[in-house]
Amino acid sequence: MPGENLSRDEAQERAALLSVDGYDVSLDLRSATGDRDDESAPRTFRSVTTIRFRCAEPGATSFADLVAPSVTAVSLNGRDLDPGEVFDGARILLEDLAAENELVVDAQCAYSRTGEGMHRFVDPEDGEVYLYTQYEPADSRRVFANFEQPDLKAPFRFAVRAPEGWVVWSNGVGELTDGVWKFAETKPISTYITAVVAGPYHYVTDSYERVLEDGTRLEIALGAMCRKGLAPYFDADDVFLVTKQGLDFFHDHFDYPYPFGKYDQAFVPEYNLGAMENPGLVTFREEYIFRGRVTQASYERRANVILHEMAHMWFGDLVTMVWWDDLWLKESFADFMGTFSLAEATRFTNGWVTFANNRKAWAYRADQLPSTHPITADIRDLEDAKLNFDGITYAKGASVLKQLVAYVGRDAFLEGARRYFKRNAYGNTRLGDLLSVLEETSGRDLATWSRAWLETAGVNSLTPQVILSADGRITELSVLQEAAESHPELRPHRVAVGLYRSEAGALTRYARAEVDVFGPRTVVGELAGSAAPDLVLVNDDDLTYCKIRFDETSLATLRSHLGDITDPLARALCWSALWNLTRDALMPARDFIDLVLRFAGRESDIGVLQMLHAWADSALTFYAAPEWRETGARLLADGALKELRLAEPGSQHQLTWARFFTAVASSEADLQLLQGLLEGTAKIDGLDVDQELRWTLLEPLAAHGAADESDLAAELARDDTASGKRHQVRCLAARPSAAVKAQAWASVVESDALSNALVEATIAGFTQPSRRELLAPYAATYFAAIERVWAERSIQIGMDVVKGLFPSLQDSPETLDATDAWLAAHESAAPALRRLVLEARDDLARTLRGQTCDRAAAV
Repeated sequence: MPGENLSRDEAQERAALLSVDGYDVSLDLRSATGDRDDESAPRTFRSVTTIRFRCAEPGATSFADLVAPSVTAVSLNGRDLDPGEVFDGARILLEDLAAENELVVDAQCAYSRTGEGMHRFVDPEDGEVYLYTQYEPADSRRVFANFEQPDLKAPFRFAVRAPEGWVVWSNGVGELTDGVWKFAETKPISTYITAVVAGPYHYVTDSYERVLEDGTRLEIALGAMCRKGLAPYFDADDVFLVTKQGLDFFHDHFDYPYPFGKYDQAFVPEYNLGAMENPGLVTFREEYIFRGRVTQASYERRANVILHEMAHMWFGDLVTMVWWDDLWLKESFADFMGTFSLAEATRFTNGWVTFANNRKAWAYRADQLPSTHPITADIRDLEDAKLNFDGITYAKGASVLKQLVAYVGRDAFLEGARRYFKRNAYGNTRLGDLLSVLEETSGRDLATWSRAWLETAGVNSLTPQVILSADGRITELSVLQEAAESHPELRPHRVAVGLYRSEAGALTRYARAEVDVFGPRTVVGELAGSAAPDLVLVNDDDLTYCKIRFDETSLATLRSHLGDITDPLARALCWSALWNLTRDALMPARDFIDLVLRFAGRESDIGVLQMLHAWADSALTFYAAPEWRETGARLLADGALKELRLAEPGSQHQLTWARFFTAVASSEADLQLLQGLLEGTAKIDGLDVDQELRWTLLEPLAAHGAADESDLAAELARDDTASGKRHQVRCLAARPSAAVKAQAWASVVESDALSNALVEATIAGFTQPSRRELLAPYAATYFAAIERVWAERSIQIGMDVVKGLFPSLQDSPETLDATDAWLAAHESAAPALRRLVLEARDDLARTLRGQTCDRAAAV
């Protein structure tokens, strides 16, 4: 039988054959603690699963899923099966099925160190062990035997034995009885959103109450947890505040009470994702608990993630896609609803500014890669599914939904969502199920809209064309639409076109018109006769998904007056458009850096400012001509230090400029200042050098050889925590030594001893742009190793290695040729592996085009 991968065809065949009535899962996690006789063997736990299911064709053959080191016993309908004959390491063969069946599987499953399945973490601070599960798309089979596909929903009952003194959580309410944690049966849900969290977690409780329209009272028990070592930093009150605001918002708009009883939120260590929407037990990466001072952008990001996962309780958990082709049915909606609720229900009222500037940048990049795909993707198997948790499924999908709301109207959209939940509760859906209710509520035919927006790939560019009369008024303003040759679809866009003029030092909007853009050229008749603008902003208010371009006058205005734009969303859209011009090799990187140096200091939105810093750093690292990099680095460091000293003491802008200065510091004077801030011999008024900022200061010192192994060991002694260990590992790998790089490479590529978090930290330290020559020998080694790594390691670690260690800093035509040679020689390699290499190749080609553009600016 095939291995761990599951194809769509196999899933469809199994779904047509089987219906699942329920699971009883018993886990014995007492083996999570204590020493073992053989530390080289996988640490395992006992997993006993009973599945009750029906078969539409008695006598047929099917299979259950299980990835485990060993199976002790299998019985089907009371008949014992030989595990050696029916279990191949990933599947259990089920022959001669009856109309009604009971399968019992007793297995030894392995604890994970890669964040997939039952992850086990030992806290270096106090030696405590923490467990949590993470399954999406298909890793619950690493914890218990099941039918691992989203459309075979069933109720689950979990029972868990754990070490004495531990607390265990699952999707349902739990109770400790005779040494066993027994959990209430769930509603019918998919396997990938079941969950278990266990250990000596710090746990805080609250409650939410609401009177429903029928007069009944809804009460939801709220909980939030983290490791004991993070308890002093855990601001659970703010987590609960956003949670309650979200529950209010979704109950106000969805007209379907939260269906899963309690609502726990677990912040867990070494987590690969941002969060996961397990009903009743949402898991988050613990980095959302802030050990040091952060800006409001970090709190906004956390709030957005809390609301994104909460939206999944309806979009994804209550109603789930049939197969991963329609992953967007949950992720696009959650991304959209997360920002929608953030902006309307919380203190983060500028959420759509962050969405336009940050989230959509992810979408624009993904949609221009050779692997771009329609929002409704063609997902052939689980490896495809794993890679499609991308900027298209999330951010482009959310952008398109925002455009759909503008197209059909907010009320019609929300009424469609309400009908969708009620008709499909605890079931599975496809695209057509959603479109049908939206057509009902809006009265519009959405088939054409769907074909253009959901079933084709690529991003359009919209450019204003202005014709002026002799007296300086608009004779005609049109919007030109273009598409890439590879994806030539021109789409209908509902856009706002804004006209701006400069007066008294402010660039403000004086006219606005909404128009439906169709085809290559659309005239905006409403703006004829208006006074000549200094700036025309197509897609003002960010109603559609497109790349904004500018006419010559508008671009000249931005070069001189970008900081004068008073509206934060309009300003963010302009910055995003200029960054797209830079990535598309239409604006020299040095010009973008100059704009950041001249105008970023006036940016009021802290999230936008942080994005500008990231873009400026990328512009220097990748798109600037190599011969100009040293000059550009000096300009950025000097500019950042100037803004740091000008920033209000103690402000979040000061902290943001401090972090950016640290990221671009390279001269001896810069490094001396960093060393002084670290040691306390230098001071910037209002800047609190807390532990997190200390590690931030240490990384460039290590990367430039100004901090050695003993310095990093001393800092770890000061901060001997899980977070401190990750920081230390990253800084160790950053040191500018051939021996250090060899050791880091071997620890990630040649060994599987490191956990997922330390793999990530090692790769981040290894790939420092300051000493590219030290990484040059690894380009050829990379291409020789990746197929083996992909075959031998988990898909998560394989992705981390293939993406993180691609020789992108060896930005030369020779590296591009080497990439093409590998692709040509490995046409039969795993499609997911080839996709990652193709994407990296595209980024490298874009880098080289950007450098050519930047070099031309020097002539």
